[in-house]
Amino acid sequence: MTGTAAGLFSGLFGVGGGIVLVPLLVLWLGYGEHLATGTSLAAIVVIAAMAALAQGAYGNVDVPKGVLVGIPAVGGVLFGPWLQQRVPAEILSLLFALLMVGVAVDLIVA
Repeated sequence: MTGTAAGLFSGLFGVGGGIVLVPLLVLWLGYGEHLATGTSLAAIVVIAAMAALAQGAYGNVDVPKGVLVGIPAVGGVLFGPWLQQRVPAEILSLLFALLMVGVAVDLIVA
């Protein structure tokens, strides 16, 4: 059920891993913040690949721009886990909640 929800949101909205999967792993399956994040990232590899293939079949993928965004993101990928391991789980939960509230407000206002 958790994976299905993440896949549905990923294919429909381009989100799923962090926004859907982490809260579901924490709330439904009792994962800790650090374990939920790592597990979500592993799942994102599969989810993103399948969603990109499906969107590509509809002509909705701009590969050069994807690469342009993806290459600099590698720096964040290397720095993020290093930083996450140094932040207490309670603070991670609070920061994640604030991010979700910010995204919700932006979607409502935009």
